[in-house]
Amino acid sequence: MVFLGKLRKGLKKTRELLTSGIAKVFTGRGKIDGELLDDLEATFLQTDMGVKMAARLIDSVRELSRKEKSPDKEILLQKLEEDVAFVLGGEGVSLKVSATPPTVILVVGVNGTGKTTTIAKLAKMFSDEGKKVLVAACDTFRAAAIDQLAILAERAGASLVKHQYGADAAAVAFDAAEASVARGMDFLIIDTAGRLHTKVNLMEEMKKVRRVIAKKIPGAPHEVLLVLDATTGQNALQQAKMFHQALGLTGIVMAKLDGTAKGGILLAIKEELGIPIKFVGIGEKLDDIETFAPSDFASALFR
Repeated sequence: MVFLGKLRKGLKKTRELLTSGIAKVFTGRGKIDGELLDDLEATFLQTDMGVKMAARLIDSVRELSRKEKSPDKEILLQKLEEDVAFVLGGEGVSLKVSATPPTVILVVGVNGTGKTTTIAKLAKMFSDEGKKVLVAACDTFRAAAIDQLAILAERAGASLVKHQYGADAAAVAFDAAEASVARGMDFLIIDTAGRLHTKVNLMEEMKKVRRVIAKKIPGAPHEVLLVLDATTGQNALQQAKMFHQALGLTGIVMAKLDGTAKGGILLAIKEELGIPIKFVGIGEKLDDIETFAPSDFASALFR
């Protein structure tokens, strides 16, 4: 219930856009016709849920209208809520935890998405559960990134492995993998450089980091999570496509979900790429991250 409350607050702008748009579409209309469906689709698209997802919801509304000539707004909202929850995965997809610790999580994303803060949030979440967490500062491209991660890791109750600015990211990853095994860590969370997602050399660097980890810890990384900024809308979808093609993402962390009317981008990513949303960030504090629950998200989107 705490998560649902935070989520409803975070999705306020997106929800208001949807519900006010739906209310406006239905005002003074006695039936669902082509014009109404066009107006409804336009409302959906404003949330950046994408053409495919908007079309899916319109088909659902059309089917509902065949069963009930004049369904009221509440019946429609309930139907849309069910459809959204279904697309997002029903009960959700949980984090893959290795049977033999450490569980290795490779975190990727471009600069400015909230990647470093998200890593700290994940570290605190695991630490609060009594787990031993090690963070690897593999973003050696920016000195500030190393310093920021060191401060946040300490606040989150996690250990840190770092090298100097400009060091080989794969070397940092190797040392972190060795340390995580030697110290009996439960989780190893690896930060990566966040230069533009179109840079081929950056992708190759991350592939090298991945290979190094796999050699030291069989089966690693167990998760490859992409951190996206919800406020960027359709640009987030393009980032997801690029990273997924290069690295094979296992999940999305949607940061900055609070304060945007573009919350529908989660639906676009899941509908078009099939990548599950695993965590959402709904605030700036280290506690403001939650495991993603599709049914709660759908409810917060329309209620």
